[in-house]
Amino acid sequence: MKRFVLAMMMALLAGPMAAFAQSQEPLHITITDGVIEPLPFAMAGFLPESPDAAQMAQQISKVISDDLTGTGLFREIPKSAYVQKIDTFDTPVNYSDWQAINAQALVVGSVGMSGGKLVVKFRLFDVFSGQQMGDGQQLAASPASWRRLAHKVSDVIYSRITGEGPYFDSRVVFVSESGPKNDRQKRLAVMDYDGANVSYLTDASTIVLAPRFSRDGNKVLYTTFETGFPRIKMLDVATASARLLPDVPGTMTFAPRFSPDGSKIVYSLEQNGNTDLWLMDVASGETQRLTTSPSIETSPSFSPDGKQIVFESDRSGTQQLYIMSASGGDATRISFGDGRYSTPVWSPRGDMIAFTKQNAGRFHIGVMRTDGSEERLLTSSFLDEGPTWSPNGRVIMFTRESPGAQGEAALYSVDISGRNLKKVPTPGPASDPAWSPLLP
Repeated sequence: MKRFVLAMMMALLAGPMAAFAQSQEPLHITITDGVIEPLPFAMAGFLPESPDAAQMAQQISKVISDDLTGTGLFREIPKSAYVQKIDTFDTPVNYSDWQAINAQALVVGSVGMSGGKLVVKFRLFDVFSGQQMGDGQQLAASPASWRRLAHKVSDVIYSRITGEGPYFDSRVVFVSESGPKNDRQKRLAVMDYDGANVSYLTDASTIVLAPRFSRDGNKVLYTTFETGFPRIKMLDVATASARLLPDVPGTMTFAPRFSPDGSKIVYSLEQNGNTDLWLMDVASGETQRLTTSPSIETSPSFSPDGKQIVFESDRSGTQQLYIMSASGGDATRISFGDGRYSTPVWSPRGDMIAFTKQNAGRFHIGVMRTDGSEERLLTSSFLDEGPTWSPNGRVIMFTRESPGAQGEAALYSVDISGRNLKKVPTPGPASDPAWSPLLP
């Protein structure tokens, strides 16, 4: 797969790009579990600095608008309502004109070419306080990486207004599906978080399941059936080359996940009808058994600091969630609601665990605190499963499958407040998403 190379510089721009000296409380969205009225913003367009940048300027403007409005937190004011016309990047802002159309934030930008690089400049203004929010910034990259530049601009705007970490400049690896439901062909694919730039990492010659990114986004673990039994494979994203990890003859290995530092892999190993969690050192291949319960332990996920593991087990009679030390030992049950719990994933913030829940004939994606408290169900459908966290721990992507003989899997996302449930565009049926970290 082609690796996007971004030569980026972020610098303060002199003169008109300097922030106002006055200290004033900035515009800010506080995200709660309640209903949020989207913040109206105006984007005067990313003005082309030369004719050869005109089309790119339009495309970048659209991606930024789509990123922001797609969160459900922002609403773009139509350009037909604008009173002031911004002709150049340095046009002074007439705040009263933007206040008149109830814009609370204003984005002004430009796009140009310099030395074969695409250069994007932008500023963000708080309309009602009448001042610039933070310093203006300049980003530069190859023209082929224009979408990444747009996502990075969106990330800055989103973070300055919401106070949340960025997540637009990220990717998702998933299982791309085709063919009839009873003979589905599956292959690994990777795309931008919004469904753009899809490329394929494997062919459809064998079943592949549950891809998982490394913390640096350079490698993907997944389960393959190419030998006839589930085995774990590690793939290099840049080259799409992959290798099977060492295993014990007569066993099956599956559900792998990297440790936060990428040095170890936790996974399930089935032997003689019993499934336990194991730990493998990536460099040496040495393994360590973590659980010895006569039950099924699977779907392990590290805490962000690498010190603990959350997993699912039926040791209590039904699928429930447990937490234990990353070195093994006693486990503590954290799920106690009605129904069965599975596929737990630790939030990158460390404060929550997302999970799949099956109860009363319905499937749900939910979240809870790491001690099992404050459980909240975010979705409900015929089949929702396999949550994955955005890099900032704010959004969850998952698989939703429709019922019936013609039913198929699709990717959906939802905010952790339960708001803004939406389908993620993919070329065809898709499942098993795994969100990358923020790209460098």
